[in-house]
Amino acid sequence: MKSLEESALGRTVLGVGTDIVEVARIRGALERHGDRFLHRLYTEEEIAYCQKQRDPHPFLAARFAAKEAASKAFGTGIARGFGWKTFSVTHNEHGAPIAVLDEAGQKLLAERGATDVLISLSHTTSLGHAVALLVK
Repeated sequence: MKSLEESALGRTVLGVGTDIVEVARIRGALERHGDRFLHRLYTEEEIAYCQKQRDPHPFLAARFAAKEAASKAFGTGIARGFGWKTFSVTHNEHGAPIAVLDEAGQKLLAERGATDVLISLSHTTSLGHAVALLVK
């Protein structure tokens, strides 16, 4: 049996991160801070996608978790060149989540010797969860 490092789509795993967020935490932040919270943490594309959903809060929570998971995979946390909008989530033609990095994120990716960030998102009505792999 191959290890995760040997079998991540034929790539080498350089970092892994995971995070879980209570949807109520995101809902509360939105109630307290409104659009200021949204625009500080999420890209316009992420906001538009989440707001199209019947209940946007679980989708926002999963993306919040994805940003935290990616920052852990990079080994920085939300600091040291990795900000809330350094990493964002979009989707491919099949609806699968795709990681998008801004210029600072691309720089960190190159510094780590990586070529991509693979992500997986999940959510329920009460929790958002994400896993991120930094790979080459």
